[in-house]
Amino acid sequence: MAQVSCQAPRVAKPLLLIPPSEAKAPGGEGPPWSDSARAFPVLDPERREVISALRRAMRGDATAAAKLLGLGAATAAEAISHNRVIDSAPTMPAMARYQGVLYDALDYPGLAARQRKRIDEQVAIVSAVWGVLAPTDPIPDYKLKMSASLDPLGRLSTWWRPAVSRVLDGLASDRVVWNLLPTEHSTAWRHDGSAKAIIRVRFLDEVERHGRRELVTVSHWNKLLKGALVRHVVAHQVEDPDALVDFEHPQGYVYRPELSDVKGLELDVALVAVR
Repeated sequence: MAQVSCQAPRVAKPLLLIPPSEAKAPGGEGPPWSDSARAFPVLDPERREVISALRRAMRGDATAAAKLLGLGAATAAEAISHNRVIDSAPTMPAMARYQGVLYDALDYPGLAARQRKRIDEQVAIVSAVWGVLAPTDPIPDYKLKMSASLDPLGRLSTWWRPAVSRVLDGLASDRVVWNLLPTEHSTAWRHDGSAKAIIRVRFLDEVERHGRRELVTVSHWNKLLKGALVRHVVAHQVEDPDALVDFEHPQGYVYRPELSDVKGLELDVALVAVR
């Protein structure tokens, strides 16, 4: 007689893709990046190429370096200094390093241990320097945007695409993906169609224009809303947009299924502010 397994079937988990943050915590007590264990070591050759190119750029003309980083001269000096020692500086986990609005709203330190474990297993961060990061990966303080064009690599979102796509396709296979990346980061992934679904979220405000009400994309609250949404998806293991009917945000955004759009594997989901 064939044996029947007593183990529960493996439940597919959502995958959430988020960007890094421009704002970063200083310092760190971990070993330098080159000596640290981290996820996705298959990306290490590309990471070293970016680091080498970035350090070369930081040793050149300060004005050109500031322009590359998208900073004014007054604020660029510290970032240039950090970038010059990017592979020898102390590190801390990505979730502690990143401090922007999205990460503040996510509030990883304030989550229960079970929720933090889910974040560690279900969130991937798409980065201009590291390609793809796990939340627990140790990283140094640095500055570089995915939209930057770094000699001799070119525009980083395009340069990263083959390697990032291989990693994300492996992670996304047979899973529901919440793609919360901004456009520049999202273009670094050309998916192979192996995901169950890829959900993108639009946050919309209803405004008065020329005597009529129109829906416009939110800019000011976008990162805050995404941080809150990550908390909700992870807490409730949401794999169906219809489950967003329970999503409540202090700014009053609610799921509007009639405004959502389906294009093959990709779903554009709309959340609209109720005023």
